[in-house]
Amino acid sequence: MRIVITGASGFIGREVATRLLAAGAELLLVGRAPERLSAAFGDGVRVCGYDRLAERARGFDTLVHLAVRNNDQPGDIEAFRDANVTLLATVIEAARQAGVRRFVNITSLKSIGEGRDPYTVSKREADALLATVSDMEVVNIRVAAVYGERFKGTLGILGRVPRPLQRTALNILACAKPVTRIDLVYKAILNHAVAPATGPSRIEMLVTDGQHDNPVYRWIMRGVDLLFCIVILGVLWWFMLGVWIAVKVTSSGPGLFAQRRVGRHERVFTCYKFRSMKADTAQRGTHEISASDVTRIGAAIRRYKIDEFPQALNIALNQLSLVGPRPCLPSQETLVEERRVRGVFAVKGGITGWAQINGVDMSEPARLARLDAEYIARRTVLLDLRIILRTLLGAGRGDPTGR
Repeated sequence: MRIVITGASGFIGREVATRLLAAGAELLLVGRAPERLSAAFGDGVRVCGYDRLAERARGFDTLVHLAVRNNDQPGDIEAFRDANVTLLATVIEAARQAGVRRFVNITSLKSIGEGRDPYTVSKREADALLATVSDMEVVNIRVAAVYGERFKGTLGILGRVPRPLQRTALNILACAKPVTRIDLVYKAILNHAVAPATGPSRIEMLVTDGQHDNPVYRWIMRGVDLLFCIVILGVLWWFMLGVWIAVKVTSSGPGLFAQRRVGRHERVFTCYKFRSMKADTAQRGTHEISASDVTRIGAAIRRYKIDEFPQALNIALNQLSLVGPRPCLPSQETLVEERRVRGVFAVKGGITGWAQINGVDMSEPARLARLDAEYIARRTVLLDLRIILRTLLGAGRGDPTGR
C-alpha cells in the first residue's frame, strides 16, 4: 500500500497514519508544517508541504484527505472555506497531476444536514466540489464525532468523566448525536486502500457506531414504543372499535387488513391495518393503484394515518417500532435487494420513518433504501422524536403499500 495522507497532524490523521504504518503501508504525509509531521512520526516517514504534493505523490495509489477546519475551531465562513473547500480543490488537482487513482475523502455527516453554521456550509460546498471529480475513483466517507481511547473535539467533555463511567456516558451522549469509533474509520480506509482501483467512479459511505450496541437508546425507544401501545390499545380502544365498525359498514370486506411484510433480518411477519381500499384491490404499491380503489372512509383514515393504528399490536409483539424503515412487501424484490446490500434489515421497521417524512416512498426503491441507510447511521433519540413530531404534523405520504 502506498498512501498519501493530508491532515495527519489531527486526531483522526494521527490514529490512521500510525495504524497504517504498523500494517506496513508506505506513507507520504502532507501538511502546512512538514517539520511538525517529521517530529511526530520520525525521520523514516516521508513528509512534504502542499506546494510539493503533485511532485512527491507520483507513484502513490491512494490519497486520503483528512485536512479540515473542524466545527470546534473558531473562524468565519471565509476561514472555513479556505480550509475545507479551497484546500480540497488544491489537493484534488495535485492528486490528478500525480496520477493518483483513488481519492478517499473523510467528511462529516453534518454536511447532509440542514445546519447553516460556517463549518456545515463549507462542508456542503466541499461535497459539491468533490461531485465534479470524474477522472478518479472517489470514496466519500461520512463520519460522525470520532473517538478512540481518548475523546477530542465535541466529545472532549467525556474525557472528564471517570474512566469506568465513560462507556455509559458515551451511550447517553450518543442518544443525542451520532458518534464513530476510530476503528471503523480506519477499517473503511484500509478496505479501500487494499482493493484494486476501479477507475473513475463514486462511492458514498456513512460510517457511525449506530445504535445496535447502545442499551440506553434501546431502552428509551422501546419505552416510547410501549407508551404508544398503551395509548392506542389501552386508552383509545373505543376509538379503534369505532373505526373498525365504520370501515365494516361503509364497504364490503373485513375491518382489519392483514398483510405479509419483510421485517428485521428479512423475517416475514403479518402487519395489521384498518382496511382503506376495496376488498378486491390487488396487493401492490399505492403508486400502482388507482385512487378509485380507495374507499371514502379509507381516504380519510389514510390522510390522518389512522389506518396505521392497529400496528400498535405489531409494536407490542416487537415486530415493529414507532420509527424505522417502512417494511415492504416480499414481492417488492428490487427494494428488498437494495435494502439488503445497505444493511437496512439490521433494524426493525417502523410505522413512520425518515424517508416517509421526506416524501420518498417505495416507488423509488434505490433512493428509499439510501435514505433508510442514512437514517440508521444518523438515528438518535432526538432524530426519532423529530420524525414522530413531523409525522403528527402531517409530513409524509402515508403507507405506500396495502389495501
